[in-house]
Amino acid sequence: MQDVLSDVAARVDVPAIIDIVIVSLAIYWLLLLIQGTTAMTVLRGVAVLLLGAFIVSRILDLTMFNWILRNSVTGLVIAVLIVFQPEIRRALERLGRTGLHSAFGRQEYQELIEIVKKTASKLSQSRTGALIILERETGLQDVIDTGIRMNSVLSEEVLTMIFDVHSPLHDGAVVLRRDRVIAAGCTLPLSEAPLPAEHGMRHRAGMGIAELTDAVVVIVSEERGSISLASNGRLISDLDLRRLDRQLHRLFGLIIENETSNDQNSANPLESRT
Repeated sequence: MQDVLSDVAARVDVPAIIDIVIVSLAIYWLLLLIQGTTAMTVLRGVAVLLLGAFIVSRILDLTMFNWILRNSVTGLVIAVLIVFQPEIRRALERLGRTGLHSAFGRQEYQELIEIVKKTASKLSQSRTGALIILERETGLQDVIDTGIRMNSVLSEEVLTMIFDVHSPLHDGAVVLRRDRVIAAGCTLPLSEAPLPAEHGMRHRAGMGIAELTDAVVVIVSEERGSISLASNGRLISDLDLRRLDRQLHRLFGLIIENETSNDQNSANPLESRT
């Protein structure tokens, strides 16, 4: 046993340690990427199936089955590329981001969030359906081309007018880029992820674009008047205005002043009492 440990220790050098760390970080990052998605369920099923097949073939010494398992690596790689295509695309798209969106116009993003929040509240109260896309770093030209170009100044009145039930554009999505309404009446790809029964086509469309890009999507349900938010392939439902505001600030890298002051007060309880 001691000889085995000595042999292993002799083989573990700096390149081997770096190799192990890189592979471990890559696996951890991929697991974080698919956490909470249907891909995680599929991955667990595939892992259980392969592990069970390997154990059975070894215990029963199934020669033909062992040969199939050894020679199916290429097919498994192709299958993984097909099954996990949305997650792989999202991972590559994230690698291509520069993170520069947080460096532009903090005040502009603050105003954008405020207008979207107020519009969502008004539409929620009147139970008017809405699909509002907030562009971040990934370009949405493919989506913009499916709608009507507007390039108008962003305001609460403009958004309310677009989603009015008598407007020909109310069934489509609106694309916002900083302080501009770029397009309206846009068509979005539909997500194939399982959603609760109360969520309709708007939620599926919002999830679809959130799975493919880094866009933030605010969804107002026409039936229930509830507000949902989709981002990074995940959907948060039944948001009140406070939670919506917090989520939007977090996604755009902004700090909520009220929460900052509360954190400072909680960190200095004696000072707050005096």
